[in-house]
Amino acid sequence: MESTFPAQADTIAAIAVFVFVALVVLISTAITILIWCKLFAKAGYGWALGLLTLVPIANIIVPFYLAFADWPIHKELRQLRQRCGELPA
Repeated sequence: MESTFPAQADTIAAIAVFVFVALVVLISTAITILIWCKLFAKAGYGWALGLLTLVPIANIIVPFYLAFADWPIHKELRQLRQRCGELPA
């Protein structure tokens, strides 16, 4: 049984699917990087540390570091509380 579509149409469809999937992957990667950069910036680190999530092994280590490290913003808050004479929380 012969296909109703010529071989060229199948190739065009495959290319269209590939381009669509590639765009979805690129957009989702860009959004993920943006989120990580904002998280690092709000924690008091340099925003560029969010780019480490592109590195294969670092993308596993970075969330653990962010979760368990003493954030610069918290260090600054402790120092300000000590200067004002408040007890640290």
